[in-house]
Amino acid sequence: EKAGSIARVRGGRYVLPRRKRDEDGASRGAGRPGGPVPTVTGRLSLTRAGDGFVRAGSDRGDVFVPARNLGGAMDGDRVRARIDRRPRGRSAEGTVVEVVERAQPRMVGTLRRRGRQLVAEPIDPRYPRAIILTNGADVDASDGELVLVQVDRAPIGPAATPRGVVERVLGDPGAPGTDVLAIALDRGISTEFPEVVMAAANAAAAGAGEDDSEGERVDRTELLCFTIDPVDAKDHDDALSYRSLGDGRAEVGIHIADVSHFVRPGDPVDVEAAGRGTSVYLVDRTVPMLPPVLSSGVCSLEAGERRFALSLFVEMDAEGRPVERRYERTVILCDHGLSYEQAQAVLEGSATLAPAVDDALRGLDDLARALRAERARRGALDLDIPEAKVVLDDDGTPVAVERRPRLESHRLVEDFMILANEVVASDLEARDLPGLYRVHEPPSGDKLEELRETLARYGLDLPTRRALKPRDIQKVLKQSAGRVDSAAIASRVLRAMKKARYDPENLEHFGLASAGYAHFTSPIRRYPDLVVHRVIAAAFVSGGSAPYTAEVLHEIATSTSEAERAAEEAERASVKYKVCEFMEGHLGSDFVGVVTGVASFGLFVTLDEHFVDGMVHVSALGDDYYQLDRRGTGLVGDRTRKRFGVGDRVRVQVARVDKRADHIDFALLGRAAKGPEDA
Repeated sequence: EKAGSIARVRGGRYVLPRRKRDEDGASRGAGRPGGPVPTVTGRLSLTRAGDGFVRAGSDRGDVFVPARNLGGAMDGDRVRARIDRRPRGRSAEGTVVEVVERAQPRMVGTLRRRGRQLVAEPIDPRYPRAIILTNGADVDASDGELVLVQVDRAPIGPAATPRGVVERVLGDPGAPGTDVLAIALDRGISTEFPEVVMAAANAAAAGAGEDDSEGERVDRTELLCFTIDPVDAKDHDDALSYRSLGDGRAEVGIHIADVSHFVRPGDPVDVEAAGRGTSVYLVDRTVPMLPPVLSSGVCSLEAGERRFALSLFVEMDAEGRPVERRYERTVILCDHGLSYEQAQAVLEGSATLAPAVDDALRGLDDLARALRAERARRGALDLDIPEAKVVLDDDGTPVAVERRPRLESHRLVEDFMILANEVVASDLEARDLPGLYRVHEPPSGDKLEELRETLARYGLDLPTRRALKPRDIQKVLKQSAGRVDSAAIASRVLRAMKKARYDPENLEHFGLASAGYAHFTSPIRRYPDLVVHRVIAAAFVSGGSAPYTAEVLHEIATSTSEAERAAEEAERASVKYKVCEFMEGHLGSDFVGVVTGVASFGLFVTLDEHFVDGMVHVSALGDDYYQLDRRGTGLVGDRTRKRFGVGDRVRVQVARVDKRADHIDFALLGRAAKGPEDA
């Protein structure tokens, strides 16, 4: 039974499981006494508690697998699970009976000596079992050091013990950079490029000035072009140009680095980029999708350098509506490389760069505001949830945690990138060209119902008698704007949303209320953008056919969506780790903050002085027994009737920090005076 060779059914009987390994199939015959045992095959996702869900396909639903039934399977593995029961109103529950494909053959762990045995304890808390190291005698590392382990295919069974070999010793977890490197490697993100890839990249870069487009490339170096990026950006994917046409009309050029000129399908750089899927922006470093000689070298639209681009020119009317568009393979010369702060200063009128640049920025800003207003009219969501920025010193030690600013210059660039991506998607759709779309589907039934119940506790409603539309969510966000609990409401909405992904089929974009969206604007750092570039260049510039089949595009969509998920997890984990490291230096310190969320198990508090979140566990509220109120927005004491709710200002003390679990515990010291922003 543990091996999955037989399965127990009702009445204490055993049957042979049906071994059907199709992509999404639950076996037929489920529920017939004595019939074949239903199984599903899909990707396993683990929760922090150690339980898992087998994602078997949208039409099959997920299968919940308790931690005790994982049998050695790990997060991301492709597994076959036996369905044991189907509780009413909940996901089916099952047991993993086979690891079909190991998703993460490598894992980072802490080296531990247990008598004569050497093991690695995974740094990811979702993996509670230590890995027995079969090459322990050959490992030159000390107890407590971090190691990269090649994990054997997992045996199946409750007592199964994973085994592996040490592939690389990373060193002391306290050494500068080792902690973040471990986070990246643990999620399968390689920080180095193979020699064959570097050689191919160097060869491509060496021929940077050679144009083999057979006369297709147009010299547009006369245009006033500029990039707008973070001040420390190393690669510049996109540049903008602006030209007034009179009568309120203008031509906007959205110039994107022509990576497809340097990276050809099937060459070593292309194969490596497809495997990576995306660049990864960790707290202390960037792991590029392309070798630096390309990503921050000849592909990057550096100011003062002639660069190849794939340009989309959009003619817009006085109301900001696109009227005409065309694609060109171009040579451009960016006159300026602006930071967001420099562009913002011009928009605010507190600085000037050059008359032509100032006028172009203001003209672009007017059009961007019109584009934004049009998206708002159709129901697009603006979930402007603030992010934390960790400031590090030269040794990688965190010295501050700040709220990442959100400037109008950020919005300006974002508005034109959205415009370009929507124009490209509509052109692909109109020509019925095979491409990759960025799809975002509406919330699922269970998530939607949960969101309805949550919003009702906040006094907000969603329609129940028709399909949910983006403007319904937009209305809720507008109604909550300005409330003390607006951030908590936006966070709840975000959690209810499905994750955006890539798909060869245009399934629309719910969050943007868009009929079609395709990533086109960042081919240096996203592989799907490079794919779309190749399709656009082939069909709209060269007049040829699209270079991809539907089958190949489906494979790319699946792999890049998974790579994006791993990258986002690594990015978040690296930030959280450094936030925890920063707060370790403040153990016992007192701070003032605001309650930003409430659950039955405690209060979530965001500090004023540092943009850091932590939790006051309900057990730490020792003066009474506190329970969640009816609305679910506050904790109320049974005896004292004291209430702590969203928006309350409190004084807390840093009580405990767990870097491994990304958790910060506060002790509640009492209420705090209202800040000036509350007056």
